[in-house]
Amino acid sequence: MYHRLPLLPILFSVGALLAGCGTPSPPRPPLPPSESDLDLLKATKLCDSRKTFLGAHPGIVPQSQAWGTGEELRISSEQSLSKGEESYFFDEDGTLVGTLFVFRSGLDLAPYKTLRRTLSQLKPSLEFYLTVAQLADRQNMAGSMLYDTGDEKTTTRYLVLGDQATPRLLVASFTIDPYVKLFSPYRKEFLDRLRNTAEQADGQYLDSQGTVDKEPFASLQQFARGQTAQLAYCGTKNNVIALDAYQKASVSGFTNKVWQAELTHRLGVSWEAAGNLEKAKSELLASLAKRPNSPEVLNNLGTLYGKLGEKQNALASFEKAVLLRPNYAIARFNMAEAIAEANPKRAVTEYETYLALAEGIPEEADRTALAQKRVKALKH
Repeated sequence: MYHRLPLLPILFSVGALLAGCGTPSPPRPPLPPSESDLDLLKATKLCDSRKTFLGAHPGIVPQSQAWGTGEELRISSEQSLSKGEESYFFDEDGTLVGTLFVFRSGLDLAPYKTLRRTLSQLKPSLEFYLTVAQLADRQNMAGSMLYDTGDEKTTTRYLVLGDQATPRLLVASFTIDPYVKLFSPYRKEFLDRLRNTAEQADGQYLDSQGTVDKEPFASLQQFARGQTAQLAYCGTKNNVIALDAYQKASVSGFTNKVWQAELTHRLGVSWEAAGNLEKAKSELLASLAKRPNSPEVLNNLGTLYGKLGEKQNALASFEKAVLLRPNYAIARFNMAEAIAEANPKRAVTEYETYLALAEGIPEEADRTALAQKRVKALKH
């Protein structure tokens, strides 16, 4: 039986698409420091339902506004426990996928020793300048730093103004990883929330700055929704939602060929999970037409060919995947499975190569045990 590995999320850039999807799980690097004594998510956690969120905030009627196909619920600084402007973002299925806390005048971090120690251990992912509200001379600028941390499934970002001696928190965001591109505090629409306005004079004086999406927001949002469902970021896989999301992303589309290729790849995996193998084959071949040398797509196409009984095509796909990436453990295992009957000697070599590559990876424990069993049987 051939195997595929779960597709990994896109974290920070389109470039991650080239390395992220379907690759064998490497030994996890140590997680970055993330301890904090500033508890902003007191009554809420990511992946909560909208109903659960509202039940945790009795007596508060948040302002609702559209967020693409989803919804943003905003709590004013006067009502919030954090004393900042709080925003909670729900996808169209009513799942909390990201939160944003905005402190327009800056939250003094002096009382939060643990968080300050964590920030001191992190390398800023971005540095830029803002004009602080308290200074009338616009030539007086203050450095701002964006820090990234988190765990296996979520990302936390802090936008901090000032140096380590007197840091002030401007924005904090929390999101599940598939949506991380949509929740950078350096996005223009979020930086704009820090601006000095007639209603609130304690904001920052900002020149026009911040990132703007090059791809349609609707496509990015639906792609993230598909990943969340396909990879069980909120507890269980839901292929119905994943397929719906990727199809919707296809309607709005992407302009970049890497995004286009990865979307058709994901659609292929979703159609396979739905049992429509011919549609899955069509999408995976379309992905390869846009990005011919993708080991992940080749490996997944090989598993599909195996299900369709196209053994020679399956083997050819696995061989090309391994040729492009010799240390691709899962493709090595799949190739061994494909040739075990016809060429047991070579199969043993491929199984043993897989075992060397997968050594020490907890997620590969079951497959490692199976490979060891296969090697023992083939040698005897």
